[in-house]
Amino acid sequence: MSALITKTPGWLDWYENPSTPRFTLPAGAVDAHCHVFGPAAEFPFAPERKYTPCDASKKQLFALRDELGISRNVIVQATCHGADNTAMVDAVQSAEGRARGIATVRPDVTDTELRRLDDAGVRGVRFNFVKRLVDASPKEDLATIAEKIAPLGWHVVIYFEAADLADLQDFFTALPTPLVVDHMGRPDVTAPVDGPEFSRFLRFVDRGDVWVKVSCPERLSVTGPTALNGEQHAYTDVVPYARRVIEEFPDSVLWGTDWPHPNLTDHMPDDGLLVDYLPQIAGTAAQQQQLLVTNPMRLYWPGESV
Repeated sequence: MSALITKTPGWLDWYENPSTPRFTLPAGAVDAHCHVFGPAAEFPFAPERKYTPCDASKKQLFALRDELGISRNVIVQATCHGADNTAMVDAVQSAEGRARGIATVRPDVTDTELRRLDDAGVRGVRFNFVKRLVDASPKEDLATIAEKIAPLGWHVVIYFEAADLADLQDFFTALPTPLVVDHMGRPDVTAPVDGPEFSRFLRFVDRGDVWVKVSCPERLSVTGPTALNGEQHAYTDVVPYARRVIEEFPDSVLWGTDWPHPNLTDHMPDDGLLVDYLPQIAGTAAQQQQLLVTNPMRLYWPGESV
């Protein structure tokens, strides 16, 4: 097992007082990518984990949700909990219909367990191909999982580095489920937005049945938050990439905070500023409504009204 990365005790001190966003989210806005960690005393972390986070509870998540004006959450199982989805499911069920879950399961998962997860509010599984987070992502095992979840109408969330898409896209395309791409496929934002790597990604999305999260600019940015004309602007070097995806695929884009931002070493983002990033990438009220309400409701709460 790799050496564990230990977070400092003050990692989440800021969460109780994020900046107040200047941008007001539309009614019914969905945070389509966030996590819960532990609390470890109640929900232990997986022995094989690659990092050890601090506790980030459902209570803290829901407090941030209400502080920012978010209505619903999609809680994604984090690698530090492995395939034990107990903490995630507990948070989803505690949200009283205002949350959905994305699980991690193994190839031998039973139909009974999948039905239990479905009843609890889970709507997909995550396949992680980021090498610093997982030792291996055996495609045969993942294909078996995808076949098992397809009858439930679930989707597969895929997390990968941009440079690896060329080797992975045939596998992704063969999966029998819709796909949801985490964080725009992690593009290199120092490269041209119309360069070959991001163009490959756009062609992959254009195949259809692919959703894209225009999330985590703090993980992609080189410049970080910047001050322009006396005002703080969030991650301006990522804006052209997210804007391009929103303009080309308005019906299949999603957004999320990635709270509580695990494994960041350069800085801890201000979630209020992440909300203020949104009008930079979705410049019209119609785009904002689609990104934050219409699309995630259609994917995670079909048939329900806001």
